[in-house]
Order: sequence, then C-alpha cells, then structure tokens
Amino acid sequence: MAKARELRRRIRSVEKTRQITNTMEMVATSKLKRAQDRVVAARPYAAALADVIADLFQPDLSQRFPWLRVVEQPRRAALVLITSNRGLCGGFNANLIRLAKQRMTELAGQGVDAELHAIGRKGIGYFRYVGQAMASQRQDIGDRPTPAHAVEVVEPLMARFERGELDAVEVVFAKFNSPVSTPPTRMQILPIVLSEADRRTAANSILRPSAEAIVGAILPLYVHHQMYRALVETAASEQGARRTAMKNATDSAGEMIDWLRRTYNRARQAQITQEIAEIVGGSEAQKG
Repeated sequence: MAKARELRRRIRSVEKTRQITNTMEMVATSKLKRAQDRVVAARPYAAALADVIADLFQPDLSQRFPWLRVVEQPRRAALVLITSNRGLCGGFNANLIRLAKQRMTELAGQGVDAELHAIGRKGIGYFRYVGQAMASQRQDIGDRPTPAHAVEVVEPLMARFERGELDAVEVVFAKFNSPVSTPPTRMQILPIVLSEADRRTAANSILRPSAEAIVGAILPLYVHHQMYRALVETAASEQGARRTAMKNATDSAGEMIDWLRRTYNRARQAQITQEIAEIVGGSEAQKG
C-alpha cells in the first residue's frame, strides 16, 4: 500500500509540473508572435540602409569616416554578448556563451586584446562565476528591446572606435531563422565593411546634399540598427527556444504520467490479488 501511495504522490507532482510547463509554453508562444513581428520589421530597414551605403560608396570615404576604417592588424576589440535574463530555454544561453568564449580565445590567439560587454543576466552570471572581467554589464533590456536600447549599448563603442581606442566591434547573438532554428551567430558591426560585389556607384546621379553628407548621416543609423537587429533577433530566438523547451517538457511529463499510472494500476491490481488470496487462504484454514 505504501508503494501505491507513493505513486499517487508522484503522479500529482508530475501533473502540477506539466501544468506549469504547459502554461509557460503558451506564454512563450504569445511573446514569440510579437517578437517575431519586430524581427520582420527590422530586417528591411537594415537592408535599405546597406543598399544606400553601397550605392554611394567611394574608396576615399574610409579616410573621411572613421567607421569605415579597417585596421590590417587590430590590437584591441570589443565583443558584445547578448543572452537572456531568464532560463528554461534549453541550451539557448549555453550555446551563445560557448561561441563568445570561442571568439575570445581566437582573438587572444591573434594577439588582440578583447574586452567583453555582456547583456543579459545569464551571460553575466556565467562570466562572473568563471572570473572573467567584463567591461560593461546590462540586465535591464529584457525581452522587449527598443532602438533606444541599441543606441545606449553601441554609441559608447562607436565613440571609442572613432577615437582609435578600438579597432573592431563584434556582437554575438542568436539569429532568428525560425522558432526551432536560432543558431548563435557572430557579426562585425565596426568597421563597416562592404564586399566588392556590394559596392556600386552613383556617378550618373545628381545628389542634394552630396554623397558624402548622405553617407555621413546614414552610417551611424546603420550601426545603431545592426545592434537593434541583434537585440530583437535574440529576443525572438529566446521565446522560440523557450517554447520548444517547454513543449518538450510538457510532452515528457505526459509520458511519465502515463507510465506512472500504468505502474500504479499494476501495483494496485497486485495488491488486490494478494488481499483476495489472503482472504481465500484464511477461509480455507477455518474450514480445515
């Protein structure tokens, strides 16, 4: 009887856990829709800015605008790591942290002094635990980042890059391909580099104001938006990863409940059979 009571307790406990994970799955699904809308809205703007820069690009612009300056042998770089503030999303944060550690090791091997800027409680907590120094920390952005948040994060790095204190700025974030595909990704946001295929010319166009003035106004917007994209894609990826993790947990809890109920029924049936056998045995003993 003690075994049957223990099984009933376990069934009730797992049922409560399943209710919690199912609720978290529904909440993540609701948040995912809004986060996905922000990602979809952000991507065309970034592409449009890149197209304008490519159209107006001229080789001598890198001498006029420091954000286009490419250093052949960088000596100092900033790595911005974006993680979530909460867990229960599978290996989402662990994968981002692993990529950041790998990149820090690569930069150190190249002789680059890399400083870490951590956004999100999970990344901050890990690097505090391992004793890794962080140049800056932010836990207040959460899962609804805004363009203002992006400016606050990247503007100080842009100023230092402009002064020559940094040779490169990179960001590690989760790229949102779909709710079930959110690979950790590294993106260089400074210096702004255009491939030869992207570079076009506006030689046959008459521009007011000049191409230089337009590029000077667009470059900071482009860098701001690249950081904003990284923030919103990571936020959407977090909700997708949490929804998947909670769905898997709910399904596993359901399977465990089924197994526990079968085990309970067998134990209960065995106990009833034993009790019947004892009654029959006692009755036969009295007849004898």
